[in-house]
Amino acid sequence: MSKSTETKTENGKRDPRNKLNDLTGKEWIFFLNSIELAEGNPELVTGERLNDLSEEEWAAHQAKIIDTLYPTSGSESYAHNIRKKHPSPKPPQLMQRLIEFFTKKGGWVLDPFVGVGGTLLACSMTGRHGVGVDLSEAYLDLYKQASEELGLESQTVYQGDAMHLGEILKDRDYPFDLVLTDPPYGGMLSRKRTGERKKKTGDDLPTPFTEESNDLGNMAPEQFYESLKSVIVQSLKFLKVKGYVVVFCKDLQPTAEHHNMIHADVVNALVQIPNLRFRGYKIWYDKSLNLYPFGYPYAYVSNQLHQFILIFRKEK
Repeated sequence: MSKSTETKTENGKRDPRNKLNDLTGKEWIFFLNSIELAEGNPELVTGERLNDLSEEEWAAHQAKIIDTLYPTSGSESYAHNIRKKHPSPKPPQLMQRLIEFFTKKGGWVLDPFVGVGGTLLACSMTGRHGVGVDLSEAYLDLYKQASEELGLESQTVYQGDAMHLGEILKDRDYPFDLVLTDPPYGGMLSRKRTGERKKKTGDDLPTPFTEESNDLGNMAPEQFYESLKSVIVQSLKFLKVKGYVVVFCKDLQPTAEHHNMIHADVVNALVQIPNLRFRGYKIWYDKSLNLYPFGYPYAYVSNQLHQFILIFRKEK
């Protein structure tokens, strides 16, 4: 397209092929962000003595959106150079915020899909005890390397299939205070990379968590949701009454066949579990991801820069 066909404005150039709106390319990209942030004070919510937070700290944790820009290099990256070998490592600083709200010091946290151990690193950083399970011995080794590099005490890990969690933890005789996890989502990584992920990796090939057929990340959606439900059911046997289950998930772009609101499908699956109540969600806006001009200049395609943090509680 020649420059002469573009219309220059104060905020960039308008593409004549755009029949949808009057936005420039720059304005289009910013509209694609899946998060709209608004000014305002977080609502003050009080409740039973769940943690060690003051009223002010409690209020801050009630903000509906957690927006972060965590470093991916240097001392403040918390060994990201090691943890990035996992397809979806969670920042220990983010897990720390959740652990500090849902537990007290000295409490116990379980992660049945621990990966490279963002949850366990956060436990060590906050004076909690963590137990992690993962199918991949390689990821657990990376967690241990990260702990050593950070000078943190290593938490307890088990190499095994979370589908057999009850057997793995059978000798445990006291309950966890929190189950905090980011499952490997079924079919999610079977899709080709696009946008920022493709740009960062240099190719459009998906990276599976493992090659194992019993890895939830390699399962079809129906099998995945049933397997995830089974793991959470087993986790509840080791969770105290009024303890919380916190699950990460990210939606996919909708298709003609399915809305792909993964967070809704996860909630629909887990609320079938007796005595597990859905309490709401928070949104994690990962500002380290860049906007990408999907659909320009023809159609709206959202930049999925956020993840849902789904919150459940074990009732009596």
